[in-house]
Amino acid sequence: MRCLGFILAGLVAGASLASDPASAEPVGDARSIISRQIEAFLADDKATAYSFASPQIQTLYPNQDLFFEMVKRGYAPVYRPGNFAFGRSKIEAGQVLQEVLIRAPDGKDWTALYTLTRQPDGSYKINAVRMLQQAPGPEI
Repeated sequence: MRCLGFILAGLVAGASLASDPASAEPVGDARSIISRQIEAFLADDKATAYSFASPQIQTLYPNQDLFFEMVKRGYAPVYRPGNFAFGRSKIEAGQVLQEVLIRAPDGKDWTALYTLTRQPDGSYKINAVRMLQQAPGPEI
């Protein structure tokens, strides 16, 4: 039941986005990119997961193997989420800030704060992810 509440909270938060189509497009793009990267992690598809990283991240991790290992070690809830839902979004100065609520395989809840930056070709790439562990809620 706690899992259902977690998902519903994400859906409610996601529904509060502005209805302006111009502002929704970058958010939709960002959510698609995040979803596709998580799908690539789940499939152990290193090349696809790496392709969503910004040039700045690819400079820090110059090949897909190094990038994949960094994610496995430092971002385990993103690498293998039990489930996830999108939370709040914000568009600011060529960036999309996207909250992702994640249930890790160990049952702990996390919030991943993604920053996606607009690239010269108009696409968005993941430039940062900050992980925040959520305090355990009451068992229902």
